[in-house]
Amino acid sequence: MSALERERAHVVRLSLEGRLSQREGSERLGVSVRQFKRLVRRFRDAGDGGLVSRQRGRRAPNALDAAVLDRIAELLKGKYQGFGPTLAAEKLLDLEGITVSRETVRRLQMAHGLWKPKARRSRRVFQLRERRPRFGELIQIDGSPHDWFEGRAPRCTLIVFIDDATGLLTSLRFVPAETTRAYLEVLRAHVLAHGVPLAFYSDRHGIFRVNAKEAARGDGKTEFGRVAERLGIEAIHALTPQAKGRVERANQTLQDRLVKEMRLRGIASMEAGNTFLSGFMETHNKRFAVSPRDPASAHRPWTDTPEALEVALARREERVLSKALTFSSAGTKYCVKAPGAGTALRGVKVMLLHFVNGGMTVHYKDQQLAVTAYGRYPIPDPAEDEKTVDVRLDAVIAAKRQPLVPALASGCG
Repeated sequence: MSALERERAHVVRLSLEGRLSQREGSERLGVSVRQFKRLVRRFRDAGDGGLVSRQRGRRAPNALDAAVLDRIAELLKGKYQGFGPTLAAEKLLDLEGITVSRETVRRLQMAHGLWKPKARRSRRVFQLRERRPRFGELIQIDGSPHDWFEGRAPRCTLIVFIDDATGLLTSLRFVPAETTRAYLEVLRAHVLAHGVPLAFYSDRHGIFRVNAKEAARGDGKTEFGRVAERLGIEAIHALTPQAKGRVERANQTLQDRLVKEMRLRGIASMEAGNTFLSGFMETHNKRFAVSPRDPASAHRPWTDTPEALEVALARREERVLSKALTFSSAGTKYCVKAPGAGTALRGVKVMLLHFVNGGMTVHYKDQQLAVTAYGRYPIPDPAEDEKTVDVRLDAVIAAKRQPLVPALASGCG
């Protein structure tokens, strides 16, 4: 007997002994007087056994057939191996047409050794910050390096933009490494889709802020910071990863769900992955995003042309023209084409705009100058950090694995 059934038997005995009225007994058990009388009759007829639930031992009417359970177990061992119970239950419904609860999936996974409950450990408690009230007030941004394609393609990084107020994924993109150019590409997509946000919330990597304690030159801003300033976006930097927990938790969810979604579809390249991301974001946002407290958006619509946005995102670089109207940039030598002798341009400062797509234009005051590349010079290899060293090393390993070209025979007798 269960604890509830033992309690019922005790109260019924008290009533039969005259120590408790039936009304008092019904109140103690939380049932009606009519139901209490039924319990008394059952106890008189069958004793303690009459109070045992008659459903005990019966097969539940919604229980799955053994054949269905075997089919689910087969899928969990094969097609959905490594899926968590929640995601596996979703895919069984969406792709296989099998309605099953996640707890049933969890029990099956544990019975077949496919799932081990994680031991809970005490964690440091962080005070939760309340969500911002409006969509677009604060966009958390981060890069997540991971083996996204599970060996079907090289390791890469997923750039993630997520809204603080709603948890809405606003922009995703696979890139080889976490760089300024990668963030600018995702920023362009965000602005064209939603508008200009009020603020960005990022970590303190050198992409977002100048970390040198005594910067001798410059304006104290990184290239990404200058772009944000031109667009009127406030740049806020978190002291700890937990401070920007929304995007950190999103990274964990994506490393589980997105990886398995791409596995099911056989996606094996960054190009195919980026094509898939738009549909994935729509499905993900429908499931996980919440409504903001204030329905008004904090985004400022981008009313200018896409070309004007490219100019705003472009990296600025200043150069001084030589007497021959030449200058150098990024290992390439350029010559300015000017009508006539071009003496008026000797020694002037020109502004180079390096666009996200790799193009470059040269400007003097309000005039765009025509330039021609005419030579190259050696430049040192760029320094790497923890965000780019993996892709650099993977490229080195791939180059070492290339088969050596056999030397041509000399033809000497």
